[in-house]
Amino acid sequence: MAPAGFWGAAGRRNGEKMDNKKAVVSLGHEALGVTTNEQKNATKVTAKALADLIEAGYQLVITHSNGPQVSMIHKAMTELHRIYIDYTPAPMCVCNAMSQGYVGFDIQNSLKTELTSRGISTPVSTILTQVTVDPYDEAFYAPTKAIGRNMSKEDADTEVKKGNFVREEPGNGYRRIIAAPKPIDIVEIDAIRALVDAGQEVIACGGGGIPVIEQGHVLKGASAVIEKDAIAGKLAADLKADRLIILTSVPYVYLNYETPEETPIARMTVTEAQKYIRDGEFGEVDMLPKIEAAIEFLSANPDGSVLITSLTSVADALKGKAGTMIVNG
Repeated sequence: MAPAGFWGAAGRRNGEKMDNKKAVVSLGHEALGVTTNEQKNATKVTAKALADLIEAGYQLVITHSNGPQVSMIHKAMTELHRIYIDYTPAPMCVCNAMSQGYVGFDIQNSLKTELTSRGISTPVSTILTQVTVDPYDEAFYAPTKAIGRNMSKEDADTEVKKGNFVREEPGNGYRRIIAAPKPIDIVEIDAIRALVDAGQEVIACGGGGIPVIEQGHVLKGASAVIEKDAIAGKLAADLKADRLIILTSVPYVYLNYETPEETPIARMTVTEAQKYIRDGEFGEVDMLPKIEAAIEFLSANPDGSVLITSLTSVADALKGKAGTMIVNG
């Protein structure tokens, strides 16, 4: 287990300024819910966990998932075009931008309300964030991320004729699939850094960021999504954060997950993590991206550390009673 003092200072109240440690926090689907009402209620709970971290002496840069949200927006805009043909369907980059604003709005207001109730006057801001990707990334030739509505065979054929990829989902028709390329650069990193230097809590790179391709001096939206764990690791590295905190659905990283031999890992080195990856210990769509993000961050910031735990276990993690800590070694 992490020692009780792992989380550091006693935090701040009543607007008191302190030399806080910088942490990038990555929020998963459980922190946001799915529907608009679920999200509004979920972010109130999430805000309490984030405020606990702030009180414990951390200045936060918060990023988050957006799978259900961007899918909902994409479906809505597609259906609008189907009903009113004069409305142009919104490209994925626009749907990503909409989801950043919509999710950021709820997190920002919920966190500010929670902080104010605790006598903390720190400002909270959301930055609409673009992230460059390589147009020749292999992910564009083998997309995997399902998005939007279920379609008939006829509609799926129409998408294919447009140059889009689709995948059959037995019993549910077809869905469009898009690429998840690796992030290259965070376009607004200087703006994020300026707000952090000004002492604000910042929400940035929501949903992995809006994927864009550089064409000369122009940024063109890409039909893609970026893994939020991948951008969390890069964001933490770029900001030279002290800690990357990944909040997910489980209180620990486990060996032999969901088997009778399941064992929680309280502490793990990068070398051990790499061995576990080779051994196939981590699920490709859930835990593996988080471990890879941890390794990327620690490679860039050897003195940093990573905590992976669940949203509901943050209070225990603050006491050194939950969570998996990953360090260099």
